[in-house]
Amino acid sequence: MKLPAFKDVLKMAKEKVDDALAPVRAMRAKKQAELEMAKLDEQIATNEAKIHELCCEKEINFANLIEMQDKLALLERKKKQYGKILAEMFPD
Repeated sequence: MKLPAFKDVLKMAKEKVDDALAPVRAMRAKKQAELEMAKLDEQIATNEAKIHELCCEKEINFANLIEMQDKLALLERKKKQYGKILAEMFPD
């Protein structure tokens, strides 16, 4: 019986370790995306509150109102994109 070269054994071990860690790394990436979505939810709620405050002011600053609506729309779009990415990259 011929023994394998040590460098080949080391390479195989690294590949096996990488294979074993793949599901853990995938779960970590998914959780990271879910955390980003939670952060976006918080930002969306904050922006909605600011929009309501702007609408309740005596003198409405329409430029600020439009800017806040634009920010809200962007945050909502980012959240939707995260959802699509999660669905495509991490199907159940």
